[in-house]
Amino acid sequence: MSEAVLQAPGNTARARRNVAVLVTAHAILGAQIPMLFLIGGLAGQMLAPNICLATLPVTMIVFGSMLSSRPVSTFMQRHGRRAGFIAGAAGGAAGAALGAYGLFTQSFTLLLAGSFISGFYVATQALYQFAAADTAPDDFRPKAISYVVAGGLVAAIIGTQVAKLANFALPTPFLGAYLTIVLINIAGAGIFLLLDIPLPPRDGEDGGVARNRWQLLRTPTIAVAIICATVSYALMSLVMTSTPLAVVGCGYGEAAAADVVMAHVLAMFGPAFFTGHLINRFGAEKIVATGLLILSAAGAVALSGVDLSRFFVALILLGVGWNFGFIGATAMLSGAHTPEERGRVQGMNNMIVFGVVTVASLSSGGLMNCAGGDVVQGWAAVNLAMAPFLALAGGALIWLTVRGRAEAR
Repeated sequence: MSEAVLQAPGNTARARRNVAVLVTAHAILGAQIPMLFLIGGLAGQMLAPNICLATLPVTMIVFGSMLSSRPVSTFMQRHGRRAGFIAGAAGGAAGAALGAYGLFTQSFTLLLAGSFISGFYVATQALYQFAAADTAPDDFRPKAISYVVAGGLVAAIIGTQVAKLANFALPTPFLGAYLTIVLINIAGAGIFLLLDIPLPPRDGEDGGVARNRWQLLRTPTIAVAIICATVSYALMSLVMTSTPLAVVGCGYGEAAAADVVMAHVLAMFGPAFFTGHLINRFGAEKIVATGLLILSAAGAVALSGVDLSRFFVALILLGVGWNFGFIGATAMLSGAHTPEERGRVQGMNNMIVFGVVTVASLSSGGLMNCAGGDVVQGWAAVNLAMAPFLALAGGALIWLTVRGRAEAR
């Protein structure tokens, strides 16, 4: 199946087929993400020379994603989504294999290296929802994005339950989980052969000229969308990265930690079945604002206590807040650029998002293990750190709304 140059938005039938492929890919290949985030900190805690570095494997995943974002987007702009997504699955398999070898040899350095390579897969998965929008008509675009994100619902169930079964299936803890991730990537790569997304026009074709990155960043809608996507994703990562450490540290055990993470990931992706409809009805900006308010509520619940029920409620709210904030920001961004600018905008967006998420995940371990005298104080420090970033995103969204009303007069 050859990929022709994209001339115009595709019809709904093609868009629905691509959405089905991407939902399936997200459900199967995406199962590795909750697994990696669940076991990364625990494996790191087992091998790290300093407990403050326990979440460094998770940080390396996000750091690898950040560095891969622009090259991956450029590659897809030139060679197509299909080739890029298959390459991403190959990166996921290679990273998990190296991580498994690191665990087998008790090498923290190899575990970090494998985590870094796994970030290449994460960078490609971050483009699934953008790919869903490529061939979608305007009225279907928010729904297409939302449905693809919803594929993570199945991934959450598969990933967390497989992790519970595989974590201690072999004498070396967590080795079985990493080897399972290798198999997931190998099995899932073939799904992308069914993808039918044409190449976008190159800069200058059909009279279209792409703006440079500085011009794009100066576009108000693009700037605010990137800020809101970054804050939503970074705060989710900040809190979720520390959650297994906090739950286990409070005496509830690894199985309870896995259940909390599963509830969180279900909350991340479950609302996606109707988030697109809400965006069409109320507008992306209002959905993003709602997401920021829910993220604030998550922090408040987490600060109110450390009994297991509060962990569940806080992480469920964190997931729903991420869903509204991130999907809404993605919808804002996907409608603010031309096809010629697709690779440039999406690569820039993901590089910024994962750059800040890298800092958030690294800070998470330091705040959790080293900012207080015990687990409770560390968990409080993690959640208090959300406040200034929520204020930043909320302020940016208010500015965009006020600016839009002033221009409409």
